[in-house]
Amino acid sequence: MSLDTTASIKKKLNSRGWRMTPQREKILEVFNNLPQGNHLSAEELHKLLEEEGENISLSTIYRSVKLMTKMRVLRELELAEGHKHYELNHPYPHHHHHIVCVQCNKTIEFQDDSILKHSLKQCQKEDFQLIDCQLTVTTICQEAIEMGWPSTLPSDWCCSRAIADGQHKINH
Repeated sequence: MSLDTTASIKKKLNSRGWRMTPQREKILEVFNNLPQGNHLSAEELHKLLEEEGENISLSTIYRSVKLMTKMRVLRELELAEGHKHYELNHPYPHHHHHIVCVQCNKTIEFQDDSILKHSLKQCQKEDFQLIDCQLTVTTICQEAIEMGWPSTLPSDWCCSRAIADGQHKINH
């Protein structure tokens, strides 16, 4: 199975009575060009689009990412920051899971087919159809522990690894 193209998404939308608006097309373009391993919240997407000179309201972005998630074009993630993030919904064998530090929000993607196989087995046992399988392992990074987490760290502290990777906390 390949990733959705603009044409295939347009066809899906049309078959359900929706249109591929210029705003939805631009949002899809951002996700298609997002480096692997990057995830965006609706607010981060809005800011990025504003920086590119696009005038798409935050409410339109929320509606669009919800619709694209429902269509399984995007994958909705619950990471450590207390709000949802989105990424392209890559089909098997590119399916992956996340390890997330609750202090610095460093996110590492990993693949493990046994998680998917076990989930499929459980779904079949209960007569359900698997739509998505995602495991988020909530962790604390070693650097935070060494710095005295949780009692002696300010809430906006992040480890050198997260800063180097550009995954430091973004306050909203």
